[in-house]
Amino acid sequence: MFKKIIIILAALLLALLAFAATRPDSFRVQRQITIQAPPDKIYASLNDFHKWGTWSPWEKLDPAMKRSFSGADSGKGAVYAWESKGVGSGRMEILDAQAGQGVKIKLDFTQPFEAHNTVDLILVPQAGTASPVTQVTWAMQGPSNYITKLMHMFFSMDTLVGKDFEKGLADLKAMSEK
Repeated sequence: MFKKIIIILAALLLALLAFAATRPDSFRVQRQITIQAPPDKIYASLNDFHKWGTWSPWEKLDPAMKRSFSGADSGKGAVYAWESKGVGSGRMEILDAQAGQGVKIKLDFTQPFEAHNTVDLILVPQAGTASPVTQVTWAMQGPSNYITKLMHMFFSMDTLVGKDFEKGLADLKAMSEK
C-alpha cells in the first residue's frame, strides 16, 4: 500500500514538472488608468526616480529602505537602486525617455530572487475632451525560466504584481490631478 502511494505521488510530481515545462517562456503584467492631466505633467513624475517616492507602491512598504541614485539626474541613464529587508534588492535604469510619451526601464531584482525585466510606462493623450486627459499604461515583461514557470503555477504574476500596479497608478492619478 505504501509503495503504491509513493508511486502515485512520484507520478503526480513528474506530471507537474512536465506541465511546467510547457508554460510560456515569458510573462507580461499590465494595468491602465485614465488621468485628468496632460501627459507632460505625468511624465515629470515617471522620468525622475527621485519623484517615485510620492506614488510608487513599493516605496511605502519599508521606511528603512536604503536608496541610491546614480547616472543622470532624470531621463535616459538615470539609475535607482534599493536594498530592503521587506522589499528585496534591485536596480532600475531608464533606457529610453520620450517627453510626454513615457519611459522604458530595465528592472533587475537581486533579492529575494534574481530576475531581469523591462518596464514600460506609456502616456497616450485622449482626444476630444474639454480638459487634458491621458491614458497611462504600466507594463512589465520578462523571461520565465523553468523555476519561474514552476512558481507561476502556484503564484500568478498578474495577481501578485497587478494589484501593486493598480495602487501605484491610483496614487499617480491622485497626485497628478491635484
